[in-house]
Amino acid sequence: MSLSKLELEIINWGFEKGILPDPNPHAQLTKTFEEVDELSMAITDNDTKEIKDAIGDIFVTLVMQAQAWGFTVEECAQAALDVISKRTGKMVNGVFVKDD
Repeated sequence: MSLSKLELEIINWGFEKGILPDPNPHAQLTKTFEEVDELSMAITDNDTKEIKDAIGDIFVTLVMQAQAWGFTVEECAQAALDVISKRTGKMVNGVFVKDD
């Protein structure tokens, strides 16, 4: 399934669950933090099933957050790529560190 079709299905789910049309940005941020914490625990446990689930859950919360601001996740990802594609830096201990 394409990313845009998946995003539309998540948006429909958000309407079905009453999260949309007016998602609370702070509540969605809290939910994102909860899901990131679950991802952290799954990585620590090397639990690939839970890692996949947590990444998906984080994506869902980001779709809801984007909707709260009138964006699509695709627009947000493109905006990020437009910035990072021009960024310079180097890898340090497995992490990309951008130049100042």
